Amino acid sequence: MQTYRFLSVMAVGAMLVAACGVGGEPAGGESGAKTLTWASTGGQFQEDEKKALQKPFTTATGTAFTNVSPAEQAQVRAMVTSGNTIWDLANMSWIYAGAYCGELFEVLDDPALDRSRFPEGTTGDCFVPTYRYANIFSYNADMFPGEKPTTIRDFFDVERFPGKRVVFDYPKAGLFEAALVADGVPPEQVYPLDLDRAFRKIDTIRGSLVFAPSYGAIQQMMVDKQASMVLTVTARTIVSAQSGANLVPVWDFNTTDIGALVIPKGTPNKALAQQMIAFVTEPEQSVAYAKLTGTAPSRPDVDLETVGYTEEQKQFNAFLPDRGTTIEQDKQWWIDNTDALVERWTSWKVG
Repeated sequence: MQTYRFLSVMAVGAMLVAACGVGGEPAGGESGAKTLTWASTGGQFQEDEKKALQKPFTTATGTAFTNVSPAEQAQVRAMVTSGNTIWDLANMSWIYAGAYCGELFEVLDDPALDRSRFPEGTTGDCFVPTYRYANIFSYNADMFPGEKPTTIRDFFDVERFPGKRVVFDYPKAGLFEAALVADGVPPEQVYPLDLDRAFRKIDTIRGSLVFAPSYGAIQQMMVDKQASMVLTVTARTIVSAQSGANLVPVWDFNTTDIGALVIPKGTPNKALAQQMIAFVTEPEQSVAYAKLTGTAPSRPDVDLETVGYTEEQKQFNAFLPDRGTTIEQDKQWWIDNTDALVERWTSWKVG
């Protein structure tokens, strides 16, 4: 297993937080009161989780929830290392769970988590998808009154379509796959990523790229018209449009990915936490969450027509018909290569 330096930061402060249980009371053991401690992103998306996922589970089982944020990998490591795991579920990148499956995260072994229910390539030993989303290429229509971008190649054409391009400052945000397809690689041949070729293509627009430190920053830049194009996740595209950015998606090529609830190693509530994950992926809950967030249910047997998306949500939903070519980001490739790519990405930006 690789070192994953970007994942393995272990601060003393984080260990103290874990040991002291800051952010909520420790969850009760399965033999006592049924309580699950849920770590997530905070803000509106965690409120959506409470409404669509947690409250129905409380009604069905009597389980209470303690919510904390943010869900950080360093704190998981600190908890597990100190032998005091107080989080039962964490909404964080599946890369962490894949890289440290069985070490920092529990293997999911509940038969209710039948992996054949989920799209091919979206599961691992320590994770299954709880929702799906896409990394979407959109442009600000106010800034292109004439010719409009129509393909992913246009994201890389600053002569015909000038202006800044905003991307999240993290390699797995869809930019590398987009660069390769824009450079002529057939979508079905994108993986394994040819990083040399991808970096050469990205270099052609380097002076027009803006690396946003957060999704909130992306939203603000698009609303303020600080950029003409954006490549970002479904939910943030929707929120940006709702906030006033006149965004139009380009349905040529996009990548899809998953959100996941993972279980930190050593929780005394593993069985109940797995029951919760299975509950989250059932049609009623997954539809309720998709309706609030504009994401897609994790299981393909859930009819998207039953979600009741708003027109704005439909506009940016990559899983509806006639939305061009999409490919699922290769989970094992990213688990194996993220550490090295993050290091190269960081050097490239300052080089």
